[in-house]
Amino acid sequence: MNASQSLAARIRFIVILGALIAFAPLSIDMYLPAFPAIADHFGVAPGAVQTTLAVFFVGLAVGQGVVGPITDRVGRMPPLLIGIAMYVGASIWAALAPDIESLTAARLLQALGGCAGIVVSRAMVRDLFDERSSAQVYSLLMLVMGLAPILAPMIGGFIIAHYEWHMIFWVLAAFGFACLPAALFGLGETLPRERRHRSLSLAHIAGSYLALFRDRPFMGFALANAFISCAMFAYITGSPFVFIELHGLSPDAYALLFGVNATGLIAAAQMNAFLLRRHSSRTILKLAMAVHLAAALALLAFTLLLPTAFYPLAVCLFFAVSSLGFIGANAIAAAMARADGYIGAASALTGILQFALAAVAGGLVGAFNDGTALPMALVIAGASIAGTLARLCARGA
Repeated sequence: MNASQSLAARIRFIVILGALIAFAPLSIDMYLPAFPAIADHFGVAPGAVQTTLAVFFVGLAVGQGVVGPITDRVGRMPPLLIGIAMYVGASIWAALAPDIESLTAARLLQALGGCAGIVVSRAMVRDLFDERSSAQVYSLLMLVMGLAPILAPMIGGFIIAHYEWHMIFWVLAAFGFACLPAALFGLGETLPRERRHRSLSLAHIAGSYLALFRDRPFMGFALANAFISCAMFAYITGSPFVFIELHGLSPDAYALLFGVNATGLIAAAQMNAFLLRRHSSRTILKLAMAVHLAAALALLAFTLLLPTAFYPLAVCLFFAVSSLGFIGANAIAAAMARADGYIGAASALTGILQFALAAVAGGLVGAFNDGTALPMALVIAGASIAGTLARLCARGA
């Protein structure tokens, strides 16, 4: 996207990509308030409903791994449009599901379709922008990452309060259906034929991923982003228990606290876009990860030394969450800058690492829950240390 194109065209491009990225958070967070209603409707245990969430994460990981190389071969638009259509169909299937097994299968297909939006959006940005400019665009897209966890449960809760749980999936289907013409007429192909791969053989796909695994700077930046996202997911998983059960906040007060942290993330992402006009993305990434590490270690120290203190815990989490607004955009931009020949595969691998480590983080926080904030603090601190080491491995790129 060159300088001659209008501001309106750029805004339209970013808004549509933001909607595509929203497939995953909306599909995850919007139906969480419906878990009890779904279990009652099908007469199953809560664990059976939780399985529908687990298979969605599996679908996101597997789907990205498949879609990424395909976009390098056939272009960005065909897999995107097919993925959106699949997402719409799967959402309708979920709304009409006659039993929990059918709902689980529909959720898997929903993830396989929705993941195309994640992969293609990152790839399109890399197709059109250099590293610094792409970091600015990714910063704007971070608005979605900050707003979705706040708005999606609220929307889901409103729907459950006024309609049956099926309506959530009808809303998701309508959202996907609206994205179809928006993507078709508002984006356009960003990968010229001369830059496309000539093969889609398993050997070629494996070679693409092997080349990325061997690229130490790419893996360093991709893992840095993934580990910091892992820390974020540990916060999302552990904070409801820590603040509501341990510190006695009401659900409304917790929602306010969660919103403050999300606002910090959004503000940081927009500040990042401004700072990139004068500073390199690598410099900002280095400083932001230092802030995250300091906040994470302070969080762990306060949890060990002052386990009942509320304000130190809240302040440390605010800085840890807010710093993600600087880290995510710059780390992804730095990783994608290394992937000239494998942009689709690189976008997929970045997403796979992010979702896989996030799922592990949530599992660890839940598995080691001991009635304190320590499991959450340990995972956040460990992830921050691992992310810092990953970024150091990428030096020299």
